[in-house]
Amino acid sequence: MFAWWGQMVVRLRWSVLAAALVLVAVGSTWGVGVFGQLTGGGFDDPASESSRAAERITRELGPQGADLVVLWSSDGPTVDEPAFRDPVAATVAGLRQRSEITSVTTWYDTQAPALLSTDRRATYALIQLRAADKDDKAAAYEELRPALATPGVRTEVGGATAALQESNAQTTEDITRAELLSMPVLLVLLVLIFGGLVAASTPLLIGGLAILGAFVAVRLVNMVTDVSVFAINVITLIGLGMAVDYALFVVSRFREELAAGRDTPAAIRRTMATAGRTVLVSGLTIATAMASLLIFPQAFLRSMALGGMAAVLVAMLAALTVLPALLAVLGHRIDALRVPLPWRRGARGGRPAAGETGGAWARIAHSVMRRPVRYLVGVSVLLLLLATPILRMEFGGFDDRVLPASAEPRVVSERIAAEFPGGTIAPIDVLVSGVSPEQVQPFADRVAAVPGVTGVQVAANRGTSTLLTVTYPGEPTGDAAHDVVRALRALPAPGGAEVLVGGRPGVDLDLIDGLADRLPWMALLMAAAILVLLFLAFGSVVLPVKAVLMNLVSIGASFGVVVWIFQDGHFADLLGFTPTGFIEPSNPILMLAVLFGLATDYEVFLLSRVREEWDRTGDNTASVATALQRTGRIITAAALLLIIVVAGFATGEMAYIKLIGIGMIVAIVVDATLVRALLVPATMRLLGRWNWWAPGPLARVYRRFGIKESDDEPGPAAPDRVLRHRDRARVAE
Repeated sequence: MFAWWGQMVVRLRWSVLAAALVLVAVGSTWGVGVFGQLTGGGFDDPASESSRAAERITRELGPQGADLVVLWSSDGPTVDEPAFRDPVAATVAGLRQRSEITSVTTWYDTQAPALLSTDRRATYALIQLRAADKDDKAAAYEELRPALATPGVRTEVGGATAALQESNAQTTEDITRAELLSMPVLLVLLVLIFGGLVAASTPLLIGGLAILGAFVAVRLVNMVTDVSVFAINVITLIGLGMAVDYALFVVSRFREELAAGRDTPAAIRRTMATAGRTVLVSGLTIATAMASLLIFPQAFLRSMALGGMAAVLVAMLAALTVLPALLAVLGHRIDALRVPLPWRRGARGGRPAAGETGGAWARIAHSVMRRPVRYLVGVSVLLLLLATPILRMEFGGFDDRVLPASAEPRVVSERIAAEFPGGTIAPIDVLVSGVSPEQVQPFADRVAAVPGVTGVQVAANRGTSTLLTVTYPGEPTGDAAHDVVRALRALPAPGGAEVLVGGRPGVDLDLIDGLADRLPWMALLMAAAILVLLFLAFGSVVLPVKAVLMNLVSIGASFGVVVWIFQDGHFADLLGFTPTGFIEPSNPILMLAVLFGLATDYEVFLLSRVREEWDRTGDNTASVATALQRTGRIITAAALLLIIVVAGFATGEMAYIKLIGIGMIVAIVVDATLVRALLVPATMRLLGRWNWWAPGPLARVYRRFGIKESDDEPGPAAPDRVLRHRDRARVAE
């Protein structure tokens, strides 16, 4: 099938390239319009208690809570002196005339102690916007920003809407910076790896096509269901990273086949039968891993799943259609515009020799397979040591401390916490429905007696619905706030009443609990799907299980480093972030999906070559050594290129962008070196012929439905010789 596909692409090469140009044109015009179509937020679970509380509060009492917090402060006059009071009063009067605003609450109106700083030189206003949708609130905030500035006093703006807007803007800036930093380095490395400008340009061409194609796909999906802006983040990372990997695999194999003396059509057929099959299996595996995120109800995780799936599938299709069509046109000109590199002068144009079976990677493989137990134990102990910090991983909600220290919403939050009584702009909301305000009072007294509660007041009342706001010490994402939410939900409701507990702390707690509940199911679905795909690729039940276990080991090491750095605070000053003492749970969930797919990508590439050599020779040790020699350089190059793509993320200002970047770098380095170069040869040597074992019924399934290499050119070993060699190898092992 794959060789036939290569032949078809060669025949239709100009049509395929024309279709690619159409996709580029659509993607660069209509596709990029997706940026204006996507929604923000999407962190809530619609079925959670906090979401139901927010919906009921709005329906029964009208919009409540502050969308914006405007903090005014002065180094001189106090809030009740004319020099401070008059300009603030003028600003507030102007705001109350704006159609975007439903209410402005100030200390001057309420004399509420919580709105006045302890030194009386600062106060803040709570602004409620008319818009109900987060995107509409963000647009209203942009319109209002000039009207918030107050002459004569320092003005700073915070609150949920401002924080979300700042987070989105900073994330976009970080990703743009990452791309600007990575692309030139990526091009230089590609030139060094391929030795020529033409060959080096192909991964970037496929990467651009993958990103633009994913934009088109996501915009089409957005016409059916809402998609969050977080999909764009994943498209950039996965689309470029996988396109570079796949192009590297395909172009390297194509050049190898040319070096073996095949003409261009035959080289493409052979490339598709080998590297093309690997790309297909890898793409389906990574897309399946990303699809596991769809099990979560939060829109931002589903959007990341959709963006990741679109990016990897378009990258895969481009590598299986557009790239071989381009290679069919270029032929030997793939080596045009060569760059003279001293270490390549002895090689044949920088391409691997057709019969190359020795070399550094083969020597490493033979060294490992002579002492497999020693390598297996040593590497496993090292990886387990790296993973041990996972045992103390703590989860917490989204925190303003992920923003840069100079970001206004973070400054406002920290100043209110430090300078104002009550110390929070995110109280816990308690909605009591079905009883009169008089009947609510005894319940409010019980709420005030809950450990950790610093204050309770009636925020709104209408008919038989009453909203209580509860204050607490510390951050909204801290353990103290979460403990108070749990205690409030455990209180018995007044007779005949229904009580719902929400607010920012309730949302964070529901997010953490919801993600934790579904995480095992995500892992189970992802592992099961990958086991099935790898079985169909290799016809073995042992190799898929081993691949899943090794993926978990390398990802565990990455998570351990993430906890040690970002939760414990090591290198915080060097990396420029504020440790919070916990990890926001959606970050490791996203990393798990992405890294599981990437780790399987390298596993598939290596094992495909091992299987090819095993089918040709039947010698387990020689197959592993030859496969590692042929793929070790390419896997290392692919890992290095992907690290460059990801490394720009570690330079961002947003803490969670740094976390994802550093975590992925650690996982890629561990996977491409310790796991693929050491653990895989050691375990394959120990397992011997059991590597390819499958029970009879499953073997028949593989023979009928397996994703097999279908090459129409026989290998150099005669079939009977291969069988005799294989039998001798089995006896020896």
